[in-house]
Amino acid sequence: MPRHAGVLLPLFSASSTQSWGVGEFTDVAGVAEWLSRAGFDRWMLLPLGAIASGQTSPYSASSAMALDPLFISIERLEEFQRAGGVSALSEEGRSRLTRLRAGTRVAYDDVRAVKQEALQRSFTQFVIDEWEQLTLRAADLARYISRERWWLDDYALFQVLSRHFGDAPWQTWPQPVAARAPAALDQMRRQLAREMLREQYVQWIADGQWQAARRSARAHGVALVGDVPFMVDGNSADVWARPHEFLPDATVGAPPDAYSATGQDWGLPAYHWDVIAAGGYLWLRDRARRTATLYDGCRIDHVIGFYRTFVRPLEGEPFFVPGDASAQLAQGEAVLRIFLDTGVAVIAEDLGVIPDVVRESLTRLGVPGYRVLRWERAWTTEDQPFVDPRAYPALSVATTGTHDTEPVAAWWEEMSAGDRAALVSAIAATRGPMGEAARPFDADVRDALLESVYASGSDELFLPMQDVFGWPDRINVPGTVSRANWTWRLPWPADRMGETGTCIERAAFCRALALRTGRA
Repeated sequence: MPRHAGVLLPLFSASSTQSWGVGEFTDVAGVAEWLSRAGFDRWMLLPLGAIASGQTSPYSASSAMALDPLFISIERLEEFQRAGGVSALSEEGRSRLTRLRAGTRVAYDDVRAVKQEALQRSFTQFVIDEWEQLTLRAADLARYISRERWWLDDYALFQVLSRHFGDAPWQTWPQPVAARAPAALDQMRRQLAREMLREQYVQWIADGQWQAARRSARAHGVALVGDVPFMVDGNSADVWARPHEFLPDATVGAPPDAYSATGQDWGLPAYHWDVIAAGGYLWLRDRARRTATLYDGCRIDHVIGFYRTFVRPLEGEPFFVPGDASAQLAQGEAVLRIFLDTGVAVIAEDLGVIPDVVRESLTRLGVPGYRVLRWERAWTTEDQPFVDPRAYPALSVATTGTHDTEPVAAWWEEMSAGDRAALVSAIAATRGPMGEAARPFDADVRDALLESVYASGSDELFLPMQDVFGWPDRINVPGTVSRANWTWRLPWPADRMGETGTCIERAAFCRALALRTGRA
């Protein structure tokens, strides 16, 4: 089997000199070029789904199907330029854009506000120049609407209804609309037809830019790996369209573990698994189908949840669904086969409290799970030594961390002297002596850790971009609401990586490692 090397980098972090304060679809090309030079053939992204206004977490989407307009490159839109470009924006819009271009973090409210204004101007120009003139470009949008109607109609209607009812949750809308009474929906479609067309136009633009980005990545030999969230937000087009498939009086989360005595409550709706199974897992099939049109591979977030969901009822004690072990196994494998049947490469996020039977199931299905350096230890053995990464199974994903963990720079500083010594001992065979284990984190420590996971037995390797460079910056701190979460950006423009000294040095180092360990 071939061995691969990839990075984990959110698209929102990869902004360029042309971006409006956030990484955009057209910025993929610049990053992919650097990845190729560095010997990486995989780029794992966080979810790109549409997020509701006021939200920042990519794991709480208002749609499992739509792409977030946040990532659209406005200045590549011909309608925007014909409408006057940046100079035609309102004074407030230009002021926001100036702040965004000078910023170092993703300022979601400003990005959304200025891009919404720009997209509205672009759409108005499109209607005048293209839609009303029945041009070839208008015909292309019409074909897109027809082809994607299976998810786009509900999404577009949900978006315009949300604005129409003052951004209130759909459960509070007038009852006939909330309950999707056909006559009420027909009336709203007629009343809000132009607004629906705008939402369809925006998704058409997003899809076109994203597919061009995929082609540019492929031209550099880089596959794009998407992240499939376990669930969407309760106030989403998907839950509104099929409320019978979710439990209205329960949320999902994670059970207590070594890191949380109370477990986690994500505030997201719980699946009504009996109804979903009786319907042939249709919505999950739709999600898999959509995933296959967007990515070359996918990471299934919280895979244990598809085997057994940890449900937190509004009243009473939490419980697992299904409760029976054999039913859990059957359900989990049924869901995973849905994604495997699409033909895209599948990776399972199998971290946390995972029964052995689930990892055995993943092995049978040929789905690699995670081997995170800091957590791979002989936990039942005295002194709990770290596992030599060379012993990781081929069918696995080696990594130094995830989007939820602190980078290795911070992890090293927080480790006890005993743990540092144990880690140094475990990786010594791939690097040789590292000297004093009590030393502070430096370039030599960084590179020793990278060399150890490159040399691992895992066929798949994904490195958080922070760990490639040795930065301490976090993407997210689980269980917290903070302005720092989901806002980190690269310290230089994505389209300047090929000419930045540190990037050139890191690319050469990683390529040499990839060649030495059979990953290039």
